[in-house]
Order: sequence, then structure tokens, then C-alpha cells
Amino acid sequence: MARPTVYKPEYCDVVVDLGRQGKSVVQMACAIDVVRSTLYEWCKDHPEFSDAFTRAKQLSQDWWETQAQCGLTADRFNAQLWSRSMAARFPEDYQERKGVELSGPGGADIKTTTRIELVAAVAPDSDVNGTD
Repeated sequence: MARPTVYKPEYCDVVVDLGRQGKSVVQMACAIDVVRSTLYEWCKDHPEFSDAFTRAKQLSQDWWETQAQCGLTADRFNAQLWSRSMAARFPEDYQERKGVELSGPGGADIKTTTRIELVAAVAPDSDVNGTD
């Protein structure tokens, strides 16, 4: 039996406020005392919450990006920590993509050859030279 929803329309304002502070989705869920998946369920069931939640996530990303803008001119800005945090928090916009591409000379395809060798089976007790 499913537990009744604890959704309240005022949660829209709560998540938007938390987004303005740069809070994560987990921090938003904890502030409302629900699990993260509940927020996503509410998005399906309540269009006004879906809109507020989307804005909250954008506001959170804006907060973090503003921190970087301010930090770039600061004495002790840890760009590596900021970069890793952004990749974890906002993977759609901040994800390092590394790849290896293999090609032949001049970018041509690499030529491959497949060799199939048929070997006759030899009975375990027979002489390999054919003499028994």
C-alpha cells in the first residue's frame, strides 16, 4: 500500500529559494524531509512543482557559476575543485569528454585481416604421422 503524498504547494517556493542558495537536489529533498526520488515523482504529478524544481536547479547552477566568476580574480580560488564539483552537479553542461580515435595514415580506416585456419582433428590414440 502506497504512502499518501506529503506534497504541499508551498514546496515550490522552498526549492526555488534553496536553488538561489546553490543547494543540490539532495539538499532540497532533505530540507523538505523527503527522499530525492520523491521530488522527481512530484514533478510528474504537479506541473507547478516541475516548473519550480527546474528553475531551482537552474538557479543552483547560476549560483555556482557566479562563484567561479568571482573566484577567478580571488587569491585562493581552487579551480580544480570547482571544475570537479560542476561536473558532478551539472553533468549535462560540465562534463569532460575524453576519447581515443584510432585511424590509419592520413585518417584512413585501419585495415584489419581475419584469418580462419581449419585444423583437422586427430584422434587421441592415433599417430600424428598417420602410422599406427
